[in-house]
Amino acid sequence: MISKQKIADLIEEHLTGTDKFLVEFSVSASNQIIVFIDGDNGVTIADCIALSRKIESNLDRETEDFELDVSSAGLDLGLRVNRQYVKNIGRTVDVKLIDGIKLTGVLKAVDEKNIRIELLPAKKKKKTEEIADINKIINFKDIKETKVVITFK
Repeated sequence: MISKQKIADLIEEHLTGTDKFLVEFSVSASNQIIVFIDGDNGVTIADCIALSRKIESNLDRETEDFELDVSSAGLDLGLRVNRQYVKNIGRTVDVKLIDGIKLTGVLKAVDEKNIRIELLPAKKKKKTEEIADINKIINFKDIKETKVVITFK
């Protein structure tokens, strides 16, 4: 089996000094390697190809066969790492909490432990109804999933 640490080292070596960063990766028992990357200014196909070539050139198919898939962390994957949250400040996000509550709001701030969103108004029952506490601070440990809301304007 291909060492997960070896793959981690190759990814880090390739991405260090760039605006690209690792979101997540896995190495299965059958040597299926899956890598998701992101970048402060996006990820191109060329970025994925370059990382794929870096990994592939440092592995020997004669010793161990493997399957390699390097791709960008698309919006459907959701936000996984702090740097993705920072990149998306100012965008509308759906946050599903571990307790099942779903919040929608504009991502306003991120630190090492929390995010702050400004909740979007839900459909009001009365025009005069006020929204209580529209700023919500959420600890990362309470988040099950966060996805950027795609809007077409």
